[in-house]
Amino acid sequence: MKMTKLVILIVMIALALFLILPSLSWAADDGASIYRTKCAMCHGADLAGKPAAKIPSLVGDDAKKVSDTDLTDMIANGGKDKKPMHAFATKGVTPDQIKMVVSYIREAQKK
Repeated sequence: MKMTKLVILIVMIALALFLILPSLSWAADDGASIYRTKCAMCHGADLAGKPAAKIPSLVGDDAKKVSDTDLTDMIANGGKDKKPMHAFATKGVTPDQIKMVVSYIREAQKK
Protein backbone atom coordinates (compact mmCIF):
# COMPACT_ATOMS: atom_id res chain seq x y z
CA MET A 1 0.00 0.00 0.00
CA LYS A 2 2.78 2.45 0.93
CA MET A 3 4.69 1.50 -2.22
CA THR A 4 1.66 2.34 -4.38
CA LYS A 5 1.34 5.78 -2.78
CA LEU A 6 5.03 6.43 -3.33
CA VAL A 7 4.80 5.45 -7.00
CA ILE A 8 1.76 7.70 -7.47
CA LEU A 9 3.60 10.59 -5.80
CA ILE A 10 6.65 10.13 -8.03
CA VAL A 11 4.48 9.96 -11.15
CA MET A 12 2.63 13.15 -10.13
CA ILE A 13 5.90 15.01 -9.54
CA ALA A 14 7.27 13.80 -12.88
CA LEU A 15 4.11 14.90 -14.65
CA ALA A 16 4.21 18.33 -13.01
CA LEU A 17 7.85 18.79 -14.04
CA PHE A 18 7.07 17.61 -17.56
CA LEU A 19 4.37 20.27 -17.85
CA ILE A 20 6.22 23.13 -16.16
CA LEU A 21 9.83 22.84 -17.33
CA PRO A 22 9.33 23.25 -21.06
CA SER A 23 7.71 26.63 -20.62
CA LEU A 24 10.49 27.80 -18.32
CA SER A 25 13.71 26.49 -19.78
CA TRP A 26 12.97 26.42 -23.49
CA ALA A 27 11.25 29.79 -23.81
CA ALA A 28 14.50 31.66 -24.34
CA ASP A 29 15.60 29.18 -27.01
CA ASP A 30 12.28 29.52 -28.81
CA GLY A 31 12.49 33.32 -28.64
CA ALA A 32 16.02 33.19 -30.02
CA SER A 33 15.07 30.92 -32.92
CA ILE A 34 12.04 33.04 -33.80
CA TYR A 35 14.21 36.16 -33.65
CA ARG A 36 16.79 34.55 -35.95
CA THR A 37 14.18 33.60 -38.54
CA LYS A 38 12.01 36.74 -38.42
CA CYS A 39 14.12 39.65 -37.15
CA ALA A 40 17.85 39.03 -37.52
CA MET A 41 17.94 39.72 -41.25
CA CYS A 42 17.26 43.39 -40.51
CA HIS A 43 18.22 43.96 -36.87
CA GLY A 44 21.28 41.68 -37.04
CA ALA A 45 22.22 38.50 -35.22
CA ASP A 46 23.65 40.64 -32.40
CA LEU A 47 20.48 42.82 -32.22
CA ALA A 48 22.66 45.88 -32.90
CA GLY A 49 20.63 47.08 -35.88
CA LYS A 50 22.03 48.82 -38.95
CA PRO A 51 22.39 52.55 -38.29
CA ALA A 52 23.33 53.32 -41.91
CA ALA A 53 20.01 51.81 -43.04
CA LYS A 54 18.15 53.47 -40.14
CA ILE A 55 17.34 50.09 -38.60
CA PRO A 56 17.44 50.59 -34.83
CA SER A 57 19.40 48.60 -32.32
CA LEU A 58 17.33 46.41 -30.02
CA VAL A 59 19.99 46.45 -27.31
CA GLY A 60 20.70 50.17 -27.28
CA ASP A 61 19.57 52.67 -24.67
CA ASP A 62 16.52 53.78 -26.67
CA ALA A 63 15.24 50.21 -26.98
CA LYS A 64 15.77 49.59 -23.27
CA LYS A 65 13.44 52.50 -22.48
CA VAL A 66 10.55 51.05 -24.50
CA SER A 67 7.95 49.25 -22.39
CA ASP A 68 7.17 45.58 -22.97
CA THR A 69 3.70 46.58 -24.12
CA ASP A 70 5.05 48.99 -26.73
CA LEU A 71 7.71 46.52 -27.85
CA THR A 72 5.06 43.83 -28.22
CA ASP A 73 2.90 46.22 -30.24
CA MET A 74 5.84 47.12 -32.48
CA ILE A 75 6.50 43.46 -33.25
CA ALA A 76 2.85 42.41 -33.55
CA ASN A 77 1.27 45.41 -35.28
CA GLY A 78 4.04 47.73 -36.44
CA GLY A 79 3.81 50.05 -33.45
CA LYS A 80 2.48 53.60 -33.53
CA ASP A 81 3.74 54.06 -37.09
CA LYS A 82 2.06 50.81 -38.22
CA LYS A 83 5.20 49.71 -40.05
CA PRO A 84 4.05 46.93 -42.39
CA MET A 85 7.43 45.15 -42.28
CA HIS A 86 6.72 44.36 -38.66
CA ALA A 87 3.03 43.47 -38.12
CA PHE A 88 4.03 39.86 -37.49
CA ALA A 89 0.63 39.13 -35.93
CA THR A 90 -0.73 39.13 -39.48
CA LYS A 91 2.14 36.95 -40.70
CA GLY A 92 1.42 33.84 -38.64
CA VAL A 93 3.40 34.70 -35.50
CA THR A 94 1.32 33.91 -32.42
CA PRO A 95 1.02 36.18 -29.37
CA ASP A 96 2.99 33.61 -27.33
CA GLN A 97 5.80 33.63 -29.88
CA ILE A 98 5.88 37.43 -29.81
CA LYS A 99 6.18 37.30 -26.01
CA MET A 100 9.10 34.89 -26.40
CA VAL A 101 10.84 37.31 -28.76
CA VAL A 102 10.28 40.18 -26.32
CA SER A 103 11.77 38.03 -23.54
CA TYR A 104 14.74 37.18 -25.75
CA ILE A 105 15.33 40.87 -26.52
CA ARG A 106 15.10 41.78 -22.83
CA GLU A 107 17.61 39.07 -21.91
CA ALA A 108 19.99 40.30 -24.63
CA GLN A 109 19.68 43.85 -23.29
CA LYS A 110 21.01 42.69 -19.91
CA LYS A 111 24.29 41.48 -21.39
